[in-house]
Amino acid sequence: MLERLSNRHHSRLAGKSVLDSTILNAPPSFESTQSFLSKFSQSKVYIESCLSQIHQQQENQIPDSDSNPKTDIEKISLSISDLEKLVAENSYFLPSYEVRTCLKNIADLKQSLDDVTSLVIPKKKFSFKNKPSKKPTNPVHNDAVSENNQNAGPDKLRFKHLSVLPGFRDKENEVLVKEFDKSDTHGQNGEFTLSGLRNCEVRLKGCLRALFMDRLINCRIYVGAVMGSVLIEGAEGCFFILASHQIRIHNAKNCDFYLRVRSRPIIEDCNGVRFAPYCLSYEGIEKDLEEANLGEETGNWANVDDFRWLRAVQSPNWSVLPDNERIQTVDILNSRVTD
Repeated sequence: MLERLSNRHHSRLAGKSVLDSTILNAPPSFESTQSFLSKFSQSKVYIESCLSQIHQQQENQIPDSDSNPKTDIEKISLSISDLEKLVAENSYFLPSYEVRTCLKNIADLKQSLDDVTSLVIPKKKFSFKNKPSKKPTNPVHNDAVSENNQNAGPDKLRFKHLSVLPGFRDKENEVLVKEFDKSDTHGQNGEFTLSGLRNCEVRLKGCLRALFMDRLINCRIYVGAVMGSVLIEGAEGCFFILASHQIRIHNAKNCDFYLRVRSRPIIEDCNGVRFAPYCLSYEGIEKDLEEANLGEETGNWANVDDFRWLRAVQSPNWSVLPDNERIQTVDILNSRVTD
């Protein structure tokens, strides 16, 4: 299936090493940068207050029968993830300086959460025990993506509650197809998840409201129109064709992205990622893109913000895919690739 596309992409990789029940239903609209910063500041202060309260209770050993510290920590972690998502979804109109400042504040909140977590759940002391090691039941937990998830700390909760959403999960060597209609752009059905996939081809036709992806290895992802956000947490050796209003990519390695996006794509902790313009085709795609307000090419696919690279010079972590290496059109209904 789409053999030429697969062979071309995998030849480039030769020689390289190979998630709150309060998910935002839609990005809120803000009248100005100031109104966004006011909302951000209120949320930040509230989270800091919660962390401070738990910290004082643990240090002073103050019992509180009305709260469970571990549960409170999980809720705070999810609140921080929601705040980070809020920044990503509104980064298209925020000045770059304000976006960086917000992300720095979020990083500080995560560090504070780590400190409080170490008080509530202290690390076990090292000891020699003859405990049998548990083998992973899912092969996609191997390699670099798994390693990064294991080191994620409280931030690994970012995708935890996405398990309640519809999606394709824990598949290998499969072609996965789903078509969305107008009714799917409202409610939970409009949100979809791709998780724990290896060597899979995914075809999502129609309009989605939000798309969440994590732990993808050597996959090919073809997506029609996303009316809200795309969030990626962990991908290696993958090929993406996506159209969305916002896209946030974290921990991606050696991946190609063909995008149509209303705001500047955001990458973080990525390397070897390349970008090109959207090139998907199927009957009715123009209508889907228009309904999602993605009918026009903005050129933002080439305006990538690397939040781990704050210098004035070009980030070494991403590049524009050379013209002679680009695929011009991918027709997911006829399984045809046009050079």
